[in-house]
Amino acid sequence: MTQAVVQNGLLSIADVRLSPNHDQRPVQTVISLIVVHCISLPPGQFGGEWIDRLFMNRIRGDEHQSFADLKGLRVSSHLLIRRDGQVVQYVPFHLRAWHAGVSSFEGVEKCNDYSIGIELEGADEVAYEPVQYQRLAAAVTALMKSYPQITPQRIVGHSDIAPGRKTDPGPAFDWELFRRHLD
Repeated sequence: MTQAVVQNGLLSIADVRLSPNHDQRPVQTVISLIVVHCISLPPGQFGGEWIDRLFMNRIRGDEHQSFADLKGLRVSSHLLIRRDGQVVQYVPFHLRAWHAGVSSFEGVEKCNDYSIGIELEGADEVAYEPVQYQRLAAAVTALMKSYPQITPQRIVGHSDIAPGRKTDPGPAFDWELFRRHLD
């Protein structure tokens, strides 16, 4: 597998599709956290165009019964890792993606300000694919080289920064396996 590197805020192994759902980080912000999420649209279904459409503001809300609450929602992550290992980048890392919502880590609120959001195509209770762990580890390794404040202890799940509100990446995500890939 090709080694991933970060250049000009972009990951070398990613297909870039720029989302409008981002803005500038606050001045003097140090990027110091990675938040791992999971997403599937419709829930529990994989593949297709729906995640791209959500992050590009092209969900109308009537295409599927589960999409009603998504109409008008403005969200994005920095990266998406699909089940087949494809990596898609929606927001350059130096910009603030809108992925975490109301959140706090180690007493510091507004995690979007200082974090990088990585979505895995998946569901809380469905095992992730081996290639997703490999690609996630490659991306995180490159990010830790570019942003030295990110350490293995500062790689968390959405559930860790929004407990009670979020559950992803869920019990199916094997943190031990992921951390072994980092070594």
